[in-house]
Amino acid sequence: MTGVLDTAAQLASPWAYILLALLVAAEAAAFVGLVIPGESAMLLGGFLAFRGRVSLGWMMAAGAVGAVVGDSVGYTIGRRLGEPIKRSRLGRRVGQRRWASAEAYLRAKGGRAVFLGRFVSVLRALVPALAGMSRMPYRTFLPWNLAGGVIWAPGFVLLGYLAGSSWRQVERVVGRASLLLLLVVVLAGALVLGARQFVRHPDRLRALIDRQLDRRWVARLRGRYQRQLAFLVRRLRPGGALGLSLTASLIAIAGAGWAFGAVLQDVLANDEVALLDGPVQRFFVAEREPWLTPLVHAITELGNAAVLVGLIALAGLVWWTRTRTWRPLWLLAAAYLGAEVLSDTVKDLTHRPRPPAAQAIGQLTGFAFPSGHATKATAVYGMLAALLAVATSSWARKVALWTAALLVAGLVGLSRLYLGAHWLTDVLGGFALGGAWLFAVLTAARTVEELRKDRAATRSRADGGERAGRVPLAAPGGQREPVRHGRGPA
Repeated sequence: MTGVLDTAAQLASPWAYILLALLVAAEAAAFVGLVIPGESAMLLGGFLAFRGRVSLGWMMAAGAVGAVVGDSVGYTIGRRLGEPIKRSRLGRRVGQRRWASAEAYLRAKGGRAVFLGRFVSVLRALVPALAGMSRMPYRTFLPWNLAGGVIWAPGFVLLGYLAGSSWRQVERVVGRASLLLLLVVVLAGALVLGARQFVRHPDRLRALIDRQLDRRWVARLRGRYQRQLAFLVRRLRPGGALGLSLTASLIAIAGAGWAFGAVLQDVLANDEVALLDGPVQRFFVAEREPWLTPLVHAITELGNAAVLVGLIALAGLVWWTRTRTWRPLWLLAAAYLGAEVLSDTVKDLTHRPRPPAAQAIGQLTGFAFPSGHATKATAVYGMLAALLAVATSSWARKVALWTAALLVAGLVGLSRLYLGAHWLTDVLGGFALGGAWLFAVLTAARTVEELRKDRAATRSRADGGERAGRVPLAAPGGQREPVRHGRGPA
Protein backbone atom coordinates (compact mmCIF):
# COMPACT_ATOMS: atom_id res chain seq x y z
CA MET A 1 0.00 0.00 0.00
CA THR A 2 2.95 2.32 0.59
CA GLY A 3 3.92 1.68 -3.03
CA VAL A 4 0.43 2.69 -4.13
CA LEU A 5 0.77 6.00 -2.28
CA ASP A 6 4.23 6.59 -3.76
CA THR A 7 2.78 6.01 -7.22
CA ALA A 8 -0.15 8.32 -6.50
CA ALA A 9 2.28 11.05 -5.47
CA GLN A 10 3.47 11.22 -9.08
CA LEU A 11 -0.03 11.56 -10.56
CA ALA A 12 -1.94 14.65 -11.65
CA SER A 13 -5.59 15.31 -12.44
CA PRO A 14 -7.83 13.53 -13.26
CA TRP A 15 -6.13 10.27 -12.25
CA ALA A 16 -5.13 11.55 -8.83
CA TYR A 17 -8.78 12.35 -8.04
CA ILE A 18 -9.90 8.91 -9.18
CA LEU A 19 -7.20 6.86 -7.42
CA LEU A 20 -7.37 8.66 -4.09
CA ALA A 21 -11.19 8.68 -4.06
CA LEU A 22 -11.12 4.92 -4.74
CA LEU A 23 -8.67 4.36 -1.87
CA VAL A 24 -10.94 6.27 0.51
CA ALA A 25 -14.01 4.40 -0.75
CA ALA A 26 -12.29 1.02 -0.45
CA GLU A 27 -11.33 1.79 3.14
CA ALA A 28 -14.82 0.92 4.39
CA ALA A 29 -16.25 -0.93 1.38
CA ALA A 30 -13.44 -3.47 1.12
CA PHE A 31 -11.97 -3.07 4.64
CA VAL A 32 -8.75 -1.60 3.23
CA GLY A 33 -8.73 0.66 6.30
CA LEU A 34 -7.48 -2.31 8.31
CA VAL A 35 -4.30 -2.07 6.21
CA ILE A 36 -3.95 1.63 5.36
CA PRO A 37 -5.94 4.50 6.88
CA GLY A 38 -7.77 6.86 4.55
CA GLU A 39 -6.10 9.85 6.23
CA SER A 40 -2.93 9.01 4.29
CA ALA A 41 -4.73 9.24 0.96
CA MET A 42 -6.36 12.56 1.86
CA LEU A 43 -3.09 14.03 3.19
CA LEU A 44 -1.44 12.99 -0.06
CA GLY A 45 -4.26 14.68 -1.99
CA GLY A 46 -3.58 17.89 -0.07
CA PHE A 47 0.13 17.59 -0.87
CA LEU A 48 -0.65 17.22 -4.58
CA ALA A 49 -2.77 20.38 -4.36
CA PHE A 50 0.13 22.12 -2.64
CA ARG A 51 2.38 21.11 -5.55
CA GLY A 52 -0.18 22.44 -8.03
CA ARG A 53 -0.88 19.03 -9.60
CA VAL A 54 -4.57 19.08 -8.65
CA SER A 55 -7.17 21.61 -7.55
CA LEU A 56 -7.63 21.90 -3.78
CA GLY A 57 -11.42 22.27 -4.05
CA TRP A 58 -11.89 19.36 -6.43
CA MET A 59 -9.67 17.12 -4.30
CA MET A 60 -11.80 17.93 -1.24
CA ALA A 61 -14.93 17.08 -3.22
CA ALA A 62 -13.43 13.82 -4.55
CA GLY A 63 -12.42 12.74 -1.06
CA ALA A 64 -15.89 13.51 0.38
CA VAL A 65 -17.63 11.59 -2.43
CA GLY A 66 -15.29 8.62 -2.00
CA ALA A 67 -15.89 8.55 1.77
CA VAL A 68 -19.69 8.69 1.50
CA VAL A 69 -19.89 6.16 -1.32
CA GLY A 70 -17.46 3.75 0.37
CA ASP A 71 -19.37 3.81 3.64
CA SER A 72 -22.63 3.21 1.78
CA VAL A 73 -21.11 0.19 0.03
CA GLY A 74 -19.85 -1.09 3.38
CA TYR A 75 -23.33 -0.63 4.83
CA THR A 76 -24.84 -2.62 1.93
CA ILE A 77 -22.29 -5.42 2.38
CA GLY A 78 -23.12 -5.66 6.07
CA ARG A 79 -26.87 -5.67 5.39
CA ARG A 80 -26.71 -8.30 2.61
CA LEU A 81 -23.85 -10.49 3.81
CA GLY A 82 -24.01 -9.96 7.57
CA GLU A 83 -25.31 -13.42 8.44
CA PRO A 84 -22.81 -15.32 6.22
CA ILE A 85 -19.98 -13.27 7.77
CA LYS A 86 -21.17 -14.18 11.26
CA ARG A 87 -21.30 -17.88 10.32
CA SER A 88 -17.81 -17.80 8.79
CA ARG A 89 -14.75 -19.03 10.66
CA LEU A 90 -13.78 -15.47 11.59
CA GLY A 91 -17.35 -14.67 12.65
CA ARG A 92 -17.49 -17.73 14.91
CA ARG A 93 -14.23 -16.69 16.56
CA VAL A 94 -15.72 -13.26 17.30
CA GLY A 95 -18.66 -14.96 18.97
CA GLN A 96 -22.39 -14.42 18.86
CA ARG A 97 -22.39 -12.49 22.15
CA ARG A 98 -19.88 -9.92 20.84
CA TRP A 99 -21.81 -9.52 17.57
CA ALA A 100 -25.00 -8.97 19.54
CA SER A 101 -23.30 -6.42 21.82
CA ALA A 102 -21.92 -4.46 18.84
CA GLU A 103 -25.29 -4.42 17.10
CA ALA A 104 -27.08 -3.39 20.30
CA TYR A 105 -24.62 -0.53 20.75
CA LEU A 106 -25.22 0.72 17.20
CA ARG A 107 -28.97 0.48 17.64
CA ALA A 108 -28.75 2.43 20.89
CA LYS A 109 -26.40 5.17 19.64
CA GLY A 110 -27.79 5.31 16.11
CA GLY A 111 -26.19 7.78 13.73
CA ARG A 112 -23.84 9.21 16.37
CA ALA A 113 -21.80 6.00 16.26
CA VAL A 114 -21.56 6.31 12.46
CA PHE A 115 -20.38 9.92 12.72
CA LEU A 116 -17.80 9.17 15.42
CA GLY A 117 -16.53 6.08 13.59
CA ARG A 118 -15.58 8.26 10.58
CA PHE A 119 -12.80 9.86 12.65
CA VAL A 120 -11.18 6.66 14.00
CA SER A 121 -9.25 4.59 11.46
CA VAL A 122 -10.17 1.07 12.64
CA LEU A 123 -13.80 1.97 13.33
CA ARG A 124 -14.05 3.67 9.93
CA ALA A 125 -13.42 0.31 8.28
CA LEU A 126 -15.89 -1.62 10.44
CA VAL A 127 -18.77 0.63 11.56
CA PRO A 128 -20.57 0.89 8.17
CA ALA A 129 -20.75 -2.89 7.84
CA LEU A 130 -21.84 -3.24 11.46
CA ALA A 131 -24.55 -0.63 10.86
CA GLY A 132 -25.85 -2.73 8.00
CA MET A 133 -25.70 -5.92 10.08
CA SER A 134 -27.67 -4.27 12.88
CA ARG A 135 -30.40 -3.32 10.38
CA MET A 136 -30.01 0.39 11.00
CA PRO A 137 -32.38 2.19 8.58
CA TYR A 138 -30.51 3.71 5.66
CA ARG A 139 -32.42 6.96 6.14
CA THR A 140 -30.74 7.15 9.56
CA PHE A 141 -27.33 6.03 8.32
CA LEU A 142 -27.04 8.36 5.31
CA PRO A 143 -27.32 11.82 6.98
CA TRP A 144 -24.72 10.94 9.61
CA ASN A 145 -22.54 9.36 6.96
CA LEU A 146 -22.77 12.53 4.85
CA ALA A 147 -21.94 14.76 7.82
CA GLY A 148 -18.88 12.71 8.74
CA GLY A 149 -17.58 12.42 5.17
CA VAL A 150 -18.05 16.10 4.33
CA ILE A 151 -16.15 17.15 7.47
CA TRP A 152 -13.46 14.45 7.52
CA ALA A 153 -12.23 14.31 3.92
CA PRO A 154 -11.91 18.07 3.19
CA GLY A 155 -10.36 18.55 6.63
CA PHE A 156 -7.53 16.13 5.98
CA VAL A 157 -7.01 17.38 2.44
CA LEU A 158 -6.64 20.90 3.82
CA LEU A 159 -4.26 19.64 6.50
CA GLY A 160 -2.09 17.97 3.84
CA TYR A 161 -2.16 21.19 1.81
CA LEU A 162 -1.00 23.23 4.80
CA ALA A 163 1.70 20.69 5.68
CA GLY A 164 3.11 20.74 2.15
CA SER A 165 6.28 18.68 1.89
CA SER A 166 5.97 17.71 5.56
CA TRP A 167 2.81 15.68 4.98
CA ARG A 168 4.59 12.43 5.90
CA GLN A 169 5.40 13.81 9.36
CA VAL A 170 1.78 14.89 9.74
CA GLU A 171 0.69 11.40 8.67
CA ARG A 172 2.68 9.86 11.54
CA VAL A 173 1.23 12.35 14.04
CA VAL A 174 -2.31 11.71 12.77
CA GLY A 175 -1.77 7.97 13.02
CA ARG A 176 -0.77 8.24 16.67
CA ALA A 177 -3.68 10.59 17.35
CA SER A 178 -6.11 8.16 15.73
CA LEU A 179 -4.86 5.30 17.90
CA LEU A 180 -5.18 7.53 20.96
CA LEU A 181 -8.75 8.43 20.00
CA LEU A 182 -9.53 4.74 19.56
CA LEU A 183 -8.16 4.08 23.04
CA VAL A 184 -10.33 6.88 24.44
CA VAL A 185 -13.41 5.42 22.71
CA VAL A 186 -12.68 1.95 24.12
CA LEU A 187 -12.14 3.32 27.63
CA ALA A 188 -15.30 5.43 27.42
CA GLY A 189 -17.26 2.38 26.27
CA ALA A 190 -15.85 0.33 29.14
CA LEU A 191 -16.82 3.05 31.62
CA VAL A 192 -20.35 3.24 30.22
CA LEU A 193 -20.79 -0.53 30.41
CA GLY A 194 -19.37 -0.56 33.93
CA ALA A 195 -21.75 2.19 35.01
CA ARG A 196 -24.72 0.31 33.57
CA GLN A 197 -23.71 -2.86 35.39
CA PHE A 198 -23.41 -0.89 38.63
CA VAL A 199 -26.88 0.58 38.21
CA ARG A 200 -28.47 -2.76 37.35
CA HIS A 201 -26.54 -4.95 39.83
CA PRO A 202 -25.20 -2.74 42.68
CA ASP A 203 -25.19 -5.54 45.25
CA ARG A 204 -23.13 -7.78 42.99
CA LEU A 205 -20.57 -5.05 42.38
CA ARG A 206 -20.32 -4.15 46.08
CA ALA A 207 -19.78 -7.81 46.93
CA LEU A 208 -17.00 -8.00 44.34
CA ILE A 209 -15.33 -4.89 45.77
CA ASP A 210 -15.64 -6.20 49.32
CA ARG A 211 -14.02 -9.49 48.32
CA GLN A 212 -11.08 -7.64 46.80
CA LEU A 213 -10.70 -5.37 49.82
CA ASP A 214 -10.71 -8.39 52.14
CA ARG A 215 -7.67 -9.89 50.44
CA ARG A 216 -4.74 -10.14 52.80
CA TRP A 217 -2.29 -8.02 50.81
CA VAL A 218 -4.96 -5.34 50.18
CA ALA A 219 -5.76 -5.20 53.88
CA ARG A 220 -2.05 -4.74 54.65
CA LEU A 221 -1.81 -1.88 52.17
CA ARG A 222 -4.96 -0.25 53.58
CA GLY A 223 -3.57 -0.44 57.08
CA ARG A 224 -0.15 0.87 56.07
CA TYR A 225 -1.38 3.76 53.89
CA GLN A 226 -4.60 4.55 55.72
CA ARG A 227 -3.85 8.28 56.01
CA GLN A 228 -2.91 8.65 52.34
CA LEU A 229 -5.96 6.72 51.15
CA ALA A 230 -8.24 8.84 53.32
CA PHE A 231 -6.68 11.97 51.79
CA LEU A 232 -7.33 10.63 48.29
CA VAL A 233 -10.96 9.80 49.11
CA ARG A 234 -11.52 13.33 50.42
CA ARG A 235 -10.06 14.79 47.20
CA LEU A 236 -12.53 12.80 45.09
CA ARG A 237 -15.60 13.49 47.25
CA PRO A 238 -18.16 15.90 45.72
CA GLY A 239 -18.75 19.06 47.73
CA GLY A 240 -16.42 20.92 50.01
CA ALA A 241 -13.58 23.27 49.18
CA LEU A 242 -10.93 20.59 48.75
CA GLY A 243 -13.00 17.85 47.14
CA LEU A 244 -13.78 16.75 43.61
CA SER A 245 -14.13 20.29 42.21
CA LEU A 246 -10.58 21.22 43.24
CA THR A 247 -9.22 17.93 41.92
CA ALA A 248 -10.88 18.43 38.52
CA SER A 249 -9.60 22.02 38.37
CA LEU A 250 -6.04 20.93 39.11
CA ILE A 251 -6.28 18.32 36.37
CA ALA A 252 -7.44 21.04 33.94
CA ILE A 253 -4.50 23.25 34.96
CA ALA A 254 -2.09 20.34 34.48
CA GLY A 255 -3.56 19.54 31.05
CA ALA A 256 -3.27 23.13 29.80
CA GLY A 257 0.23 23.40 31.26
CA TRP A 258 1.26 20.17 29.57
CA ALA A 259 -0.07 21.46 26.22
CA PHE A 260 1.91 24.68 26.62
CA GLY A 261 5.05 22.73 27.51
CA ALA A 262 4.65 20.47 24.47
CA VAL A 263 4.28 23.44 22.11
CA LEU A 264 7.21 25.22 23.76
CA GLN A 265 9.39 22.13 23.36
CA ASP A 266 8.54 21.89 19.65
CA VAL A 267 9.28 25.61 19.21
CA LEU A 268 12.68 25.37 20.88
CA ALA A 269 13.60 22.18 19.01
CA ASN A 270 11.91 23.22 15.73
CA ASP A 271 10.22 19.83 15.64
CA GLU A 272 6.77 18.21 15.25
CA VAL A 273 4.11 20.95 15.37
CA ALA A 274 6.66 23.69 14.59
CA LEU A 275 7.14 22.10 11.15
CA LEU A 276 3.66 23.38 10.24
CA ASP A 277 4.54 27.02 10.94
CA GLY A 278 5.94 27.74 7.48
CA PRO A 279 3.19 26.06 5.42
CA VAL A 280 0.42 27.64 7.52
CA GLN A 281 1.98 31.09 7.24
CA ARG A 282 2.31 30.77 3.46
CA PHE A 283 -1.30 29.59 3.22
CA PHE A 284 -2.67 32.66 5.01
CA VAL A 285 -0.49 35.01 2.98
CA ALA A 286 -1.74 33.43 -0.25
CA GLU A 287 -5.39 33.57 0.81
CA ARG A 288 -5.54 37.28 1.72
CA GLU A 289 -8.35 39.28 0.13
CA PRO A 290 -8.73 43.09 0.08
CA TRP A 291 -12.31 42.96 1.38
CA LEU A 292 -11.37 40.56 4.21
CA THR A 293 -8.38 42.42 5.65
CA PRO A 294 -10.36 45.26 7.35
CA LEU A 295 -12.65 42.69 8.97
CA VAL A 296 -9.67 40.74 10.29
CA HIS A 297 -8.19 43.98 11.64
CA ALA A 298 -11.41 44.55 13.59
CA ILE A 299 -11.35 40.99 14.94
CA THR A 300 -7.74 41.22 16.11
CA GLU A 301 -8.63 44.34 18.11
CA LEU A 302 -10.75 42.09 20.35
CA GLY A 303 -7.46 40.87 21.83
CA ASN A 304 -5.90 44.33 22.08
CA ALA A 305 -5.02 45.70 25.52
CA ALA A 306 -7.18 48.83 25.22
CA VAL A 307 -10.29 46.86 24.23
CA LEU A 308 -9.81 44.24 26.95
CA VAL A 309 -9.21 46.81 29.68
CA GLY A 310 -12.30 48.75 28.60
CA LEU A 311 -14.36 45.55 28.55
CA ILE A 312 -13.15 44.62 32.05
CA ALA A 313 -14.01 48.07 33.44
CA LEU A 314 -17.45 48.05 31.83
CA ALA A 315 -18.28 44.53 33.02
CA GLY A 316 -17.09 45.31 36.55
CA LEU A 317 -19.18 48.48 36.69
CA VAL A 318 -22.31 46.70 35.44
CA TRP A 319 -21.86 43.94 38.04
CA TRP A 320 -21.40 46.49 40.83
CA THR A 321 -24.54 48.41 39.89
CA ARG A 322 -26.59 45.19 39.90
CA THR A 323 -25.11 43.21 42.78
CA ARG A 324 -23.03 45.76 44.73
CA THR A 325 -19.92 43.58 44.54
CA TRP A 326 -16.53 44.24 42.95
CA ARG A 327 -15.56 40.55 42.89
CA PRO A 328 -16.11 40.08 39.10
CA LEU A 329 -13.94 43.13 38.41
CA TRP A 330 -11.08 41.73 40.50
CA LEU A 331 -11.34 38.34 38.82
CA LEU A 332 -11.33 39.82 35.31
CA ALA A 333 -8.43 42.10 36.22
CA ALA A 334 -6.48 39.15 37.64
CA ALA A 335 -7.10 37.14 34.46
CA TYR A 336 -5.87 40.00 32.27
CA LEU A 337 -2.83 41.04 34.33
CA GLY A 338 -1.63 37.48 34.85
CA ALA A 339 -1.93 36.68 31.14
CA GLU A 340 -0.08 39.88 30.28
CA VAL A 341 2.80 39.17 32.68
CA LEU A 342 3.11 35.51 31.69
CA SER A 343 3.13 36.16 27.93
CA ASP A 344 5.69 38.97 28.24
CA THR A 345 7.92 36.86 30.49
CA VAL A 346 7.92 33.87 28.13
CA LYS A 347 8.60 36.18 25.16
CA ASP A 348 11.66 37.62 26.90
CA LEU A 349 12.91 34.12 27.70
CA THR A 350 12.41 32.56 24.25
CA HIS A 351 13.39 35.56 22.03
CA ARG A 352 11.58 34.00 19.07
CA PRO A 353 11.47 36.25 15.98
CA ARG A 354 8.17 37.01 14.27
CA PRO A 355 7.37 36.00 10.67
CA PRO A 356 9.11 38.06 7.95
CA ALA A 357 8.11 41.72 8.19
CA ALA A 358 7.68 41.92 4.42
CA GLN A 359 4.77 39.47 4.63
CA ALA A 360 3.08 41.09 7.64
CA ILE A 361 0.26 43.63 7.55
CA GLY A 362 1.13 46.58 9.77
CA GLN A 363 4.09 47.45 12.00
CA LEU A 364 4.96 44.78 14.57
CA THR A 365 7.46 44.90 17.42
CA GLY A 366 8.64 42.51 20.08
CA PHE A 367 9.06 38.77 20.07
CA ALA A 368 6.62 36.18 18.77
CA PHE A 369 6.15 33.32 21.26
CA PRO A 370 3.54 33.14 22.66
CA SER A 371 0.91 35.35 21.04
CA GLY A 372 -0.08 37.96 23.62
CA HIS A 373 -3.40 38.55 21.89
CA ALA A 374 -4.29 34.85 22.05
CA THR A 375 -3.13 34.50 25.66
CA LYS A 376 -5.09 37.50 26.97
CA ALA A 377 -8.19 36.78 24.87
CA THR A 378 -8.35 33.20 26.17
CA ALA A 379 -7.98 34.29 29.81
CA VAL A 380 -10.30 37.33 29.74
CA TYR A 381 -13.14 36.00 27.58
CA GLY A 382 -12.95 32.66 29.39
CA MET A 383 -13.27 34.43 32.75
CA LEU A 384 -16.18 36.51 31.45
CA ALA A 385 -17.92 33.34 30.27
CA ALA A 386 -17.33 31.69 33.66
CA LEU A 387 -18.83 34.64 35.55
CA LEU A 388 -21.86 34.82 33.28
CA ALA A 389 -22.34 31.04 33.42
CA VAL A 390 -22.49 31.13 37.22
CA ALA A 391 -25.19 33.80 37.02
CA THR A 392 -27.56 31.59 35.00
CA SER A 393 -29.15 28.24 35.82
CA SER A 394 -29.81 27.29 32.19
CA TRP A 395 -27.45 24.60 30.92
CA ALA A 396 -28.03 25.71 27.32
CA ARG A 397 -26.98 29.25 28.20
CA LYS A 398 -23.86 28.02 29.98
CA VAL A 399 -22.83 26.03 26.91
CA ALA A 400 -23.58 29.00 24.63
CA LEU A 401 -21.45 31.33 26.79
CA TRP A 402 -18.44 29.03 26.82
CA THR A 403 -18.83 28.39 23.08
CA ALA A 404 -18.89 32.12 22.41
CA ALA A 405 -15.73 32.62 24.49
CA LEU A 406 -13.92 29.86 22.60
CA LEU A 407 -15.09 31.28 19.28
CA VAL A 408 -13.88 34.81 20.07
CA ALA A 409 -10.50 33.59 21.30
CA GLY A 410 -10.14 31.34 18.25
CA LEU A 411 -10.98 34.16 15.84
CA VAL A 412 -8.42 36.41 17.54
CA GLY A 413 -5.79 33.69 17.07
CA LEU A 414 -6.70 33.21 13.40
CA SER A 415 -6.53 36.97 12.84
CA ARG A 416 -2.93 37.00 14.10
CA LEU A 417 -2.04 34.31 11.57
CA TYR A 418 -3.80 36.14 8.74
CA LEU A 419 -2.01 39.41 9.50
CA GLY A 420 1.38 37.69 9.63
CA ALA A 421 1.94 38.74 13.25
CA HIS A 422 2.61 35.24 14.61
CA TRP A 423 3.42 31.67 13.68
CA LEU A 424 0.91 28.87 14.26
CA THR A 425 2.76 27.62 17.34
CA ASP A 426 2.74 31.14 18.81
CA VAL A 427 -1.06 31.12 18.72
CA LEU A 428 -1.35 27.55 20.03
CA GLY A 429 1.04 28.37 22.85
CA GLY A 430 -1.00 31.48 23.67
CA PHE A 431 -4.20 29.44 23.87
CA ALA A 432 -2.56 26.90 26.22
CA LEU A 433 -0.90 29.53 28.44
CA GLY A 434 -4.08 31.62 28.67
CA GLY A 435 -6.13 28.53 29.48
CA ALA A 436 -3.72 27.43 32.22
CA TRP A 437 -3.82 30.86 33.86
CA LEU A 438 -7.63 31.04 33.53
CA PHE A 439 -8.04 27.68 35.29
CA ALA A 440 -5.57 28.75 37.98
CA VAL A 441 -7.50 31.94 38.78
CA LEU A 442 -10.86 30.13 38.75
CA THR A 443 -9.48 27.38 41.00
CA ALA A 444 -8.05 29.85 43.51
CA ALA A 445 -11.24 31.92 43.60
CA ARG A 446 -13.52 28.90 44.01
CA THR A 447 -11.33 27.31 46.69
CA VAL A 448 -11.19 30.51 48.76
CA GLU A 449 -14.98 30.93 48.46
CA GLU A 450 -15.67 27.33 49.49
CA LEU A 451 -13.26 27.59 52.44
CA ARG A 452 -15.10 30.69 53.63
CA LYS A 453 -18.43 28.87 53.34
CA ASP A 454 -17.06 25.90 55.28
CA ARG A 455 -15.75 28.15 58.08
CA ALA A 456 -19.06 30.05 58.21
CA ALA A 457 -20.99 26.78 58.39
CA THR A 458 -18.70 25.52 61.15
CA ARG A 459 -19.19 28.71 63.17
CA SER A 460 -22.95 28.53 62.63
CA ARG A 461 -23.09 24.96 63.92
CA ALA A 462 -20.90 25.87 66.90
CA ASP A 463 -23.09 28.87 67.77
CA GLY A 464 -26.24 26.79 67.43
CA GLY A 465 -24.86 24.11 69.74
CA GLU A 466 -23.83 26.72 72.31
CA ARG A 467 -27.30 28.28 72.29
CA ALA A 468 -28.88 24.85 72.58
CA GLY A 469 -26.80 24.20 75.71
CA ARG A 470 -28.25 27.27 77.50
CA VAL A 471 -31.59 25.83 78.70
CA PRO A 472 -33.49 28.34 80.90
CA LEU A 473 -35.20 27.07 83.99
CA ALA A 474 -38.99 27.27 83.71
CA ALA A 475 -41.83 26.72 86.10
CA PRO A 476 -44.52 24.20 85.24
CA GLY A 477 -46.80 26.99 84.12
CA GLY A 478 -44.32 28.28 81.62
CA GLN A 479 -42.92 31.13 83.78
CA ARG A 480 -39.24 31.19 84.50
CA GLU A 481 -38.50 30.08 88.03
CA PRO A 482 -36.68 32.74 90.02
CA VAL A 483 -33.10 32.05 90.95
CA ARG A 484 -32.57 31.60 94.65
CA HIS A 485 -29.30 32.37 96.33
CA GLY A 486 -29.48 29.98 99.20
CA ARG A 487 -28.98 26.38 99.85
CA GLY A 488 -32.22 25.77 101.74
CA PRO A 489 -35.72 25.55 100.37
CA ALA A 490 -37.76 28.66 99.82
